[in-house]
Amino acid sequence: MSKKLKLIFIIILQITVISVFYVAGINIHMINYSSKYIADDIKELSEIVNGSVQTVIIFGAYVYDNGQPCLMLEDRLLTGIKTFESGIAERIILSGDHGTRGYDEVNAMKTFTLDQGISKEVVFLDHAGFSTYDSVVRASEVFQVKSAVLSTQQYHLPRAVYIARKNGIEAYGIAADQRNYPKSEMMRYILREWLARVKDFFYVNILKPEPVYLGAVIPITGGSDSSYDMPDDLS
Repeated sequence: MSKKLKLIFIIILQITVISVFYVAGINIHMINYSSKYIADDIKELSEIVNGSVQTVIIFGAYVYDNGQPCLMLEDRLLTGIKTFESGIAERIILSGDHGTRGYDEVNAMKTFTLDQGISKEVVFLDHAGFSTYDSVVRASEVFQVKSAVLSTQQYHLPRAVYIARKNGIEAYGIAADQRNYPKSEMMRYILREWLARVKDFFYVNILKPEPVYLGAVIPITGGSDSSYDMPDDLS
């Protein structure tokens, strides 16, 4: 191997090592920051939360063509509903992808939630929850949320709680893992999450971009009716 090739190899190796340590450092920081605000169940959550919060935010996930939530989304919904029914949260925000008329996580989540006996008056719909970052920033800016419990799977909670607290929301997380998910699927999600944490670390602390869509303010302290229709300029 020539000296030039050796030098290139050493430079690439150094960049790779530095990148790995940088990614790992951000992930460890985010996990450590959020861990004290995350609970495994309602009992532990009630011990962490001081009284009650304004709302539980349930993050969207894949919905099948027949409107049936995937298993992970179903678990997020059931956990969020249980949090509301416990009295820890006073409202429910269903935040998911409804960026086109042809794909609608939000109304599938609404149907599931109302079928569980939850009153429509306490359920708010966020049609533009295209990412964790967008869902949380919109909760703060559009729904004027000051305190919340976030319902999603354990692997996702550190990032969600971190973003929320950095955006001024007194946020807590509850793990929605109610079953064993396929290992290959979870490995893919966890690897993607490591990179997503790095992206959102820069979003929250440096870049601070606006969500893809904001729209009109719909305070969580008011009525939910105005959140039900998909904004015309969103589709």
